[in-house]
Amino acid sequence: MGYLYYGHYAMLYEVGRTEMLRDLGLTYAEMESQQGVMMPVMSMDMRFVRPARYDELLKIQTELLELPGQTISFRMRVYNEADELVNGGRVKLCFVDMKTQERVNAPANLVEKLKPYFE
Repeated sequence: MGYLYYGHYAMLYEVGRTEMLRDLGLTYAEMESQQGVMMPVMSMDMRFVRPARYDELLKIQTELLELPGQTISFRMRVYNEADELVNGGRVKLCFVDMKTQERVNAPANLVEKLKPYFE
């Protein structure tokens, strides 16, 4: 069809979240290996505004809506080469202790790195 498959947008959202954390000096792998915390997706909503086409460069904009507590919510926007909105949505994740499989609060180092953006 010449269009980006709709299922790939979830992957783009993942890339956006991963790179945002990397820009803060954190990674999912370190959260799991050093803190024993994983971040499963609880919900994802998205809307398709216009199609992205094969081989088109896309820009992923990732925003945090609020300082994380027991959950963390991201607003996602995907833009095409003409800087037109292609797709937008929200993803909500929680924090889970990998040993106990119980929900926990956001790791303290994540909250500390994010605080300056909410002051």
